[in-house]
Amino acid sequence: MPSLVLVDGYIDEPASLGVPPYSSPQVRAAFGAARDAGADVKLFSIDEVRRGAKVPACDVLVILSGCAVPGRYLRGMPASEREISEIASNVNSSYRMLGGPASFEADEHLKAKFDLVADVDAAVATNEAVRGDRPSGKWRTLEEWNRWMLLGAESVLAHPDFPQPLIAELETYRGCIRYRSGGCSFCIEPLKGKPSHRQPDDVVAEARRLHELGVRNFRVGAQTCIVSYLADDDGSETPVPNPKAIDRLLSGIRSLGVDVLHLDNANPAVIAEHPEEAKLALESMVRHCTSGNVLALGLESADPKVRKANNLNASDEQTLQAVRLINQVGRKRGPSGLPFLLPGVNFIVGLDGESADSLEMNLEFLRQVRSEGLLLRRINIRQVMPVRRRFDSGVNHSMFLRFKRTVREEIDSLMLRELVPIGTKLTRIYTEVREGKHTFGRQIGTYPLLIGFNYPVPLDQFVDVKVVGWGFRSITAVEHPLHVNSCPIAALESLPSIGNKRAVRLFRKRPYRSIEDVRKALDEPSLANAITEFIDFE
Repeated sequence: MPSLVLVDGYIDEPASLGVPPYSSPQVRAAFGAARDAGADVKLFSIDEVRRGAKVPACDVLVILSGCAVPGRYLRGMPASEREISEIASNVNSSYRMLGGPASFEADEHLKAKFDLVADVDAAVATNEAVRGDRPSGKWRTLEEWNRWMLLGAESVLAHPDFPQPLIAELETYRGCIRYRSGGCSFCIEPLKGKPSHRQPDDVVAEARRLHELGVRNFRVGAQTCIVSYLADDDGSETPVPNPKAIDRLLSGIRSLGVDVLHLDNANPAVIAEHPEEAKLALESMVRHCTSGNVLALGLESADPKVRKANNLNASDEQTLQAVRLINQVGRKRGPSGLPFLLPGVNFIVGLDGESADSLEMNLEFLRQVRSEGLLLRRINIRQVMPVRRRFDSGVNHSMFLRFKRTVREEIDSLMLRELVPIGTKLTRIYTEVREGKHTFGRQIGTYPLLIGFNYPVPLDQFVDVKVVGWGFRSITAVEHPLHVNSCPIAALESLPSIGNKRAVRLFRKRPYRSIEDVRKALDEPSLANAITEFIDFE
């Protein structure tokens, strides 16, 4: 039996997340493909390697890694070129393969360390490598796809975040409905040809297997547009949605008894052009998914000249229509403390034909959203990465930074205050990182809010919180309920209207039996009313 070592160097792509706490479907597929070919597979995460784990000698070494979009991470980081190079050089292996976005980001020096750089389908290439077949450069068939995802499900047992806060990314289809025109100028999905869709029962079967192994959180995220899932390919770039298929998919996953079920990408033009069918699909998302869900809408630029030059998805008006409809259907607040379903909007800076006027149009679009009282859960602003080709933009890096800062100050900050006012209760925050006396955590899900505590909170546990302040894109919170007789002074100081001097005053006069005791301890007794909902007296 040939031996294969698979190194999960973490993959981050626009249509598929694989940096902790996410489990990448590409890694699970490669693991399953190797098993299907008869290999004895051992899986290591890049974090294990960083901690000193020795990667053993093997017949086949496969490294999957790469970041196709610029990202900021709270914990796990994709493997660097240096780390990939060191693993390839140090592991005694007869055959070495590199896959994931690193396969087209790597320079010639790094590529020379591998027998194969799999820039199409790494799972197929892994299967062929084990069998000793010549690389075909083919995509997996649907039958292979479904079989490999089931065979590869056990790879989650080796994930550093298993079983919590692990969230498994599920793939529904490959490619983009706009493949005939080449799609957006910056995106590789249209280059994969006619979309290949998995059936709802097959995706649910994969989720069921993962659930049996202990996975409780899922994101249906690895597709260009969830609203276009199993839509009829009639030649249109805005096909009529298939809400029955979407409902069958989501209801099947939710029936497993999951903790989190979230989504990702949607084409706003499809929603705007087919509002009745889209509304049915959105209602299904609200019915079956858990709250805190986000649909990321790819506007990219509100400038019609940039849209035409780069063959972008949707106009600003189509995107505004989609934002209105998602707010109408999904704005109700759910058990997590956040609305069931809200839109996000993606902007890409650096595209062909862009100018300072383009950035101002983007701002005007966001101001229009604000003026209508609509909510965006996430505004994603990034610079284009020249994966398909180089771009000719009139916007430089300083203009990009200025635009980004204006959006954060003028839009994000104010919208966040509306989304989570002071006193909002948010449930199941997983505490992940401590920096000095500060602790940071997130809810499990798609694009979760970063939540900071101004005092130490035990790590790797779930806590409920109440909001006490805001940043541009993050919030400050205290545990809820906050045990006033035992919490740190810094926690007391975080409470509304308290501050340092009053926190010391409260600390010195503990213990308290009631809010009346707190009232007596304060120099302004009425301030006790502002903190009643935050504290208890255990």
